[in-house]
Amino acid sequence: MPFEIVRNDITKMRVDAIVNAANSTLLGGGGVDGAIHRAAGPELLAECRTLGGCRTGQAKITRGYRLPCKYVIHTVGPVWQGGNSGEEAALVSCYRESMRLALEHGCETVAFPLISSGAFGYPKDQALKVATDTIRDFLLDHDLLVCLVIFDRRSFTISQRLYTHIQAFIQDAYIGPDYEAEEKARRSLNIMHRTESHPQAWDMECEESAEPLELSGPIKTTSSGSPFRRTDADEYAAPNSLKEYLDQMDEGFRDMLLRKIDERHLTDAECYKRANIDRKLFNKIKNQANYRPGKSTVLALAVSLRLPLDETKEMLMKAGFSLSHSSKFDLIVEYFIAHGNYDIYEINEALFSFDQKLLGSLA
Repeated sequence: MPFEIVRNDITKMRVDAIVNAANSTLLGGGGVDGAIHRAAGPELLAECRTLGGCRTGQAKITRGYRLPCKYVIHTVGPVWQGGNSGEEAALVSCYRESMRLALEHGCETVAFPLISSGAFGYPKDQALKVATDTIRDFLLDHDLLVCLVIFDRRSFTISQRLYTHIQAFIQDAYIGPDYEAEEKARRSLNIMHRTESHPQAWDMECEESAEPLELSGPIKTTSSGSPFRRTDADEYAAPNSLKEYLDQMDEGFRDMLLRKIDERHLTDAECYKRANIDRKLFNKIKNQANYRPGKSTVLALAVSLRLPLDETKEMLMKAGFSLSHSSKFDLIVEYFIAHGNYDIYEINEALFSFDQKLLGSLA
């Protein structure tokens, strides 16, 4: 997946490069900077002494030494001064320069902290928006897997207004994880009770609210002795063989996906990049007729194609899934689609805030 948000200690990330939110001396400090230097050992500081510092918005690279990564990319974020002193442009430059250096050194995976959001005072929700917008724009033109590593919940904040709206949407629609199972069990018990009391009730159960049908033809019975009537129309409407049933098979998930890509005049690359999935996974979906992706991947593709809610549900159904109001994950995705917001990065930020799986993951 091109972009992930993970909760972890950045010094433990097994990626090609991690990014250090450093100060201009590059000689270590507090927070992420100090943690990286401690984990890497004194060899990192010795190499940093040879670099002559680093300006705000720029980046320099060293070896990773005792860290599980190959490289450490050191970048100096801006100190927040109210937002009118070029802080955003400098922060954008930190991310772009770090990703550029990673590609220059053959890196395929890179992990970032949320730069400047700690001691440098950049508001966390604004720092997050700069990070995701800059990473998204960069990944449109480059193949790189980028992780945004969050150490704890206090380090990650989406817009309070968005969080409140999603929370209200969930509270209004959420029916709890056990509701559907309980409702199904209740219906089954009711059916069993009526069938035991009235043997003919089974025939009426499925169409309680329907208008009575005019039935013709001989009356047959089921193995339990209940009557079963067959209309003349049924004799001709029902397929007589498995082949006839299979001939009526509807369009599958892959066919619907490829048709929607063509209808929206997208290239394959535009589709999988907007879905936040990697090229290899997309090619597997496209070229292997029997491959079935996970639900998060199907939803990511629906978001990429900007499908309305009814078409999203149809695509899910063709892949063997559905949206449920007993799932917070489903409700959050439904909230964004219902509001016409197909920004998969923003959707994933919201999912992460509510401790849910992200869209586009491989599982």
